[in-house]
Amino acid sequence: MIDKIIVVAYFAAMLFLGCIASKKIRNVSDYIVGGRSLGFWMFVMLVMASTTSGMTLLGVAGLGYAAGWPTIWEQVFVPLACALSISLFGYRIWLQARKNGYLTVQDFLACRYKSEAVRTISSVAVLVTCIIYLTGQYTAIAIVLNWLFDIPRSQALILAAAIVVAYVILGGLYAVAWTTFVQGMAIIVGVLLTAPFIISAAGGIEHINSVLASIDANMVEPFYPQVHPPYAGYAFATPLFIVSFFFLLSFGLATAPHIINNVLTAKSERDFKWSPLVVFVLYAIVMYLIKLTGFAARAMSEEGIISVPKPDYAYIAALEGAMPPVIYPIFAVVVLAAVMSTTDRLMLTIGSTVGWDIYKNVIRKKASDSEVTLVSRISILAVAVGTILLAINPPKLLAFIIWMGIGIMLSTFVAPILFGLYWHRATKEGAIASMLFGFVTSLIFGYYHKFVSPLPFHFSLLSFAVSVATMVVVSLITKPMEVFVEEEVAVRG
Repeated sequence: MIDKIIVVAYFAAMLFLGCIASKKIRNVSDYIVGGRSLGFWMFVMLVMASTTSGMTLLGVAGLGYAAGWPTIWEQVFVPLACALSISLFGYRIWLQARKNGYLTVQDFLACRYKSEAVRTISSVAVLVTCIIYLTGQYTAIAIVLNWLFDIPRSQALILAAAIVVAYVILGGLYAVAWTTFVQGMAIIVGVLLTAPFIISAAGGIEHINSVLASIDANMVEPFYPQVHPPYAGYAFATPLFIVSFFFLLSFGLATAPHIINNVLTAKSERDFKWSPLVVFVLYAIVMYLIKLTGFAARAMSEEGIISVPKPDYAYIAALEGAMPPVIYPIFAVVVLAAVMSTTDRLMLTIGSTVGWDIYKNVIRKKASDSEVTLVSRISILAVAVGTILLAINPPKLLAFIIWMGIGIMLSTFVAPILFGLYWHRATKEGAIASMLFGFVTSLIFGYYHKFVSPLPFHFSLLSFAVSVATMVVVSLITKPMEVFVEEEVAVRG
């Protein structure tokens, strides 16, 4: 009963914030970017908590449980993605957004390449990647609610989706920012308080390492031997795979639509000075502690202290086994906070893409703000229903479905955004070809890797190379674009 009361109280608090935020919505800018009024800490928490997904608490611990120390590299790469999203990409996009009134990154791409085709292609890619990513988030929510309440997956999905959809539809970016701030603080405080209990309950780091080494000596090494195929299913983290992991997470996640769009919400140029470092440090601490709890869960499971039905349940099982029964339900909410903080941002990104980029800028250019907001809200509801259906039968390991989405992001968005910001010779034709070839080849290589023959690295490394090469070659063989002087200054810094 105490579990139910605490979780219901948490859901009620999120809905309350959504209702309050709805009163601040006066136009489409308020709904999509919160009137560009977020202060430093709200901005930092929005970037961090939007990235802190089901993969962070469930997938990261699950990988640690299954594969040990060779998976530790993601604990550097993901925080680095947040820092790069703000510093490498975000600051320059924000400068141009301040002058031109951009509401989405697709606005920047369409303006930079002077092409609505670029907007359309990027919008379709945004929808595909966000839906894939959102399916993973719903899977994580279902895992948590199923564990807490022992209810069927379908009921858990409907319950969680109803709550998130309600406050996102009501309050837009304001609701997402306010709830995310609360969720971000819950994640930081919760992980700082729970991780030491779990590690201690497992016997400490030295004992945990000895248990992992008894399972496989390579589990306590920085990577697994570079052999292909790997000698075991969990031994995928070889040096070559880790290199592809670096590009996948550090750059692919940095340009993920639900993360990079956050830069448009910052209030002041000063917010970009320290925010990359602050986000990196906070997120790195959380990620390393979560990974260690995955190691601890494996040690506790091997010694019969806890039962872990699947790797993705590692953190929750360890949490329940280590924390006092009265305190445990409070920190179970931390897991929900992590999942929901990304889920709501994904939903709003989908809504803004459909309402603003597709409906307003492609289908009906004279649409009013109220029309755009209504279309955004309807699309959020429609996508929520669709992704629930997809999440009913997800892949066995939660991380794969999210990696698939990030791989598409890396192959589709990085080259057009990066070259658009730093290379004045990048052309419309180069951007279109890069996005199309990157998107299509990511699906081809992803399918090949999963269903034909596993590659010795993440499949997105190949499609990313195709995207970059296409961008450069096509831009060089097509006519240079006429860029306005003030845009050249912004682009070149």
